[in-house]
Amino acid sequence: MLQHTFCHIDGIGRKTEQHLWASGIHTWQQWQDPPPVPLKHTGRLETIRLLEQSLDALTTNPHFFTEKLASCEHWRIFPHYREQTAFLDIETTGLGSSAEITTIALYDGKNITTYVNGQNLQYFEEDIFNYKVLVTYNGKSFDVPFIENYFRIRLDHAHIDLRHVLSKLGFKGGLKGCEKAIGIKRHELDGVDGYFAVLLWHEYEHYADKKALETLLAYNIADTVNLETLLIYAYNRQIGSTPFKEELLIENPEQPTCPYQADVSTVLRIQQKYMNNRNKR
Repeated sequence: MLQHTFCHIDGIGRKTEQHLWASGIHTWQQWQDPPPVPLKHTGRLETIRLLEQSLDALTTNPHFFTEKLASCEHWRIFPHYREQTAFLDIETTGLGSSAEITTIALYDGKNITTYVNGQNLQYFEEDIFNYKVLVTYNGKSFDVPFIENYFRIRLDHAHIDLRHVLSKLGFKGGLKGCEKAIGIKRHELDGVDGYFAVLLWHEYEHYADKKALETLLAYNIADTVNLETLLIYAYNRQIGSTPFKEELLIENPEQPTCPYQADVSTVLRIQQKYMNNRNKR
């Protein structure tokens, strides 16, 4: 889809892009000068120069496109840089300035890697730079700034934030709401949320409850792996309204086996424990 994209050029929106496609200009290489439709704000020479830069950026620079595309259009880069993409989600002890990262799940479409505070969290700082594109849900507002502050690093990756992509398609209700809307089921993790993830970490940290940690990691991984399903869904929805539907649709891959098992009895026990604590207050 990326080489069919023209709305990263200043003055070309979706309607103008569709007019270009209808006129037979489907790729950057087919560009005509002068173009068959009037362009606003962008000179002819400037447009040609930007298309040349786009071709140069195809190999190694996805950030070139995410800088120029609206956040809701970042889905366009996914297939081209799929092998350089990491789906990412973090869990923390809270939202305040003293909060810490508890676990991180990273999925590259093939392998799942987890990082746990006090065990191997420090390796994330090196591993994340093996990728050029990050995919998150609300990561521009939360995950990435939190990571940058916590590790004192700068993540200069291209970034597809599915909150913006899915919002453009009319999806609301956060990550779990989007999942339910397209039929993703959480099964034994149904009802577990970010607040409960904090409680799971508390049980592990204070009582060495390994089942609580495994449940937390299973939850963190579900948050991460499901991003791929959501992105492919959003991509295919968008592709469906283009002339390139038949050739560009992506099949949903089988989800990987989670290396951790959520423990239902642990979830129920913690829920009951904190319910009793609230009632005592």
